Amino acid sequence: MIIVEGWVRMEAGELDRLRDAAVTMLEETRKEDGCISYAFARAIEEQDVMRIAEVWESQEALTAHMQTPHMAAFNQALGGAKILGVSVKSYPAESCQTLMGE
Repeated sequence: MIIVEGWVRMEAGELDRLRDAAVTMLEETRKEDGCISYAFARAIEEQDVMRIAEVWESQEALTAHMQTPHMAAFNQALGGAKILGVSVKSYPAESCQTLMGE
């Protein structure tokens, strides 16, 4: 299992401008083989920061995801955004433990 966590900080208004591209990215990615979970969220404390959270069955699934047409389209949309900072990291995971809820 591979966990991806990160953030993208943008100039004011950029996250709103990218909303449609982000929704398309979410919908298409969630259909991919090997995608366990895929989410974007606006940071509560910083309205112009997009949080990224992903879980993949394997490195191979994540690698395949990086080569999809919807990833290329989203990267193109991000390339036109005024980005102030970015950090996205992947972590290998052996297992998952429920901390709350189901």
